[in-house]
Amino acid sequence: MCNLYTQTRPQDAIRALFAPAEVIDLAGNLPAQAEVYPDYTAPILRQTAAGMVLQRARWGLPTPPQFLVGKKTDRGVTNVRNTDSLHWRRWLGPAHRCLVPFDRFAEPQDGTVPRQNAWFSMIGDRPAFFAGICVPGWTSVRKLKDGQTTDDLFAFLTTQPNTEVAAVHPKAMPVILAEPAEWQDWLAAPWAQARNLQRPLADGCLQHVTPLT
Repeated sequence: MCNLYTQTRPQDAIRALFAPAEVIDLAGNLPAQAEVYPDYTAPILRQTAAGMVLQRARWGLPTPPQFLVGKKTDRGVTNVRNTDSLHWRRWLGPAHRCLVPFDRFAEPQDGTVPRQNAWFSMIGDRPAFFAGICVPGWTSVRKLKDGQTTDDLFAFLTTQPNTEVAAVHPKAMPVILAEPAEWQDWLAAPWAQARNLQRPLADGCLQHVTPLT
């Protein structure tokens, strides 16, 4: 599963992808992020009553309670596959969906010792987003030293891999939305329609790349 990606696209360029619609920018001064790991804060876009909002959120959704028995912290779930789960079902409506901008993502490369990552990007630097889920204002203990915190949380869906990803990691890949119509459907369509977007990216859209240094 994907637990590392990069996001270096300037926020002006992210907002411009939705022109002429206005994007309310609440993200502050976004730095380029050559490494986004679980529990890091990263930009997302979500539809609100006031309009589309660009903001920051913390990577890792609330963990299903059965996996927290005996634990003092909830480190969060970064990738969501089983959308039939009652735990996730409550957050699958438009109010909790988001787009997660990325440049590159890493998948663990099977058969390498020690385990190495294979990196992928859209061919031609084509803009795309992960199909995300956002849970705003969630209170939990992410780290013992911090105690309880209240955070806007996000993660993204995964699915079976396409040809490029399956060659190195046959288990899963992120759900990637590359078309503006898909972005709009993910943010606004009923789940019966939006769930059809949980599918592999078309073959031939990704290329192997080297990690950013």
